[in-house]
Amino acid sequence: MTRPRAALRTAVVWEVLKDALERRSASAGREALDVLDAGGGSGHFAVPLAALGHRVTVVDPSPNALFALERRAAEEGVAERVRGVQGDAHGLLEVAERGGYDAVLCHGVLEYVDDPAEGLANAVAALRPEGGTLSVLAAGLGGAVLARALAGHFTEAHRALTDPDGRWGSSDPVPRRFTPDQLRELVGETGLEIAAVHGVRVFSDLVPGALVDTEPQAVEALAQLEAAAAELPAFHAVATQLHLLAHSR
Repeated sequence: MTRPRAALRTAVVWEVLKDALERRSASAGREALDVLDAGGGSGHFAVPLAALGHRVTVVDPSPNALFALERRAAEEGVAERVRGVQGDAHGLLEVAERGGYDAVLCHGVLEYVDDPAEGLANAVAALRPEGGTLSVLAAGLGGAVLARALAGHFTEAHRALTDPDGRWGSSDPVPRRFTPDQLRELVGETGLEIAAVHGVRVFSDLVPGALVDTEPQAVEALAQLEAAAAELPAFHAVATQLHLLAHSR
């Protein structure tokens, strides 16, 4: 059975994160970890993590997203392991315990906060001081430039390439994008040890749906291609998203 095409968007991140938490569980001698999902929305990662047995706290500013999270957790039978709290990255430590989590997810947050360094510092402060794992997922500049160019929007592609925030215009829905070096520097300044960087959605956002949907095995083949390219630095610069895994020392 092939995976849904939509799963390609997070397949690489999920596999990396799952492996990292398995290692953390083994080193901590506890199967159930305490996970904080900052900006976790309706629980795209939180609910599957809870299904693995972990205790997950989701902090999100949207009441609607938290309502959807509660419903999804109940439907999947993990409601007792998922807790939703309204809040944002700026006030993260007002609603989440400082130093209280084995892992912190900061996915799709740094693009939108007023101060990425502050938001990241708060996420790091929520980690346990030894052995904590940070997972960061952020918009990549190169993927946006490539996508605009291939769509024939050359002026927008050039603007994104030269804009300080990587935006292709005033109607661009993403406030900020990062190069691999920028994201590495941002995380490195927190004092965490960077374990890995992955390119996410290197190909899947560029391949026309018709080419995949007409071939039963094409989705799986594309997933394997994404996984193979994810760890190669040459492809990080053109990825739609960048995933970085780091650990407290």
